[in-house]
Amino acid sequence: MTGEMRRGKILELLDGAEKPVSGTDLARACGVSRQVIVQDMALLRRDGHELASTNRGYVLMAPSSRPRRLIKVRHTDEQIELELNTIVDLGGTVEDVVVNHRTYGRLSAKLGVSSRRDVARYLAELEASNSAPLMHVTSGYHFHHVSADSEEALDDIEYALGSLGFIVSVMPYEEGME
Repeated sequence: MTGEMRRGKILELLDGAEKPVSGTDLARACGVSRQVIVQDMALLRRDGHELASTNRGYVLMAPSSRPRRLIKVRHTDEQIELELNTIVDLGGTVEDVVVNHRTYGRLSAKLGVSSRRDVARYLAELEASNSAPLMHVTSGYHFHHVSADSEEALDDIEYALGSLGFIVSVMPYEEGME
């Protein structure tokens, strides 16, 4: 099986999956090592496929018809709940968290937070993990892809986050990050 065929099979497996598929399971199904799968994921992302890596495995993201915006913010750990609740209370979904580290590059994690219940679950998982939020690797600066039912809702979300002092300017090296 060629690399191109294997990547096609990976996309088929992920597209038909009802839950995240581990790298080990993908490797077994394709007859390669997990490291080859990691490399294939990078190539698939480069080719424009929306793939999320979760702690349970890989997920192929469905294209969304909802308006979506990348918003850069900075706040303290104690303000995470306020930030997320502000977004979901105004009808937004926090799809992910993204940091743009000058040494390590772009790092992201899927969140899928769209309600106060999701916010509470996320915060409980974060606390139970004894791990720091991803924003710590960039001194608190991070991005969120936020989707909503309308551009107006996204405008309201950005205005509210700005009023809280969370919105920060995008640096020249971050331009065009979408």
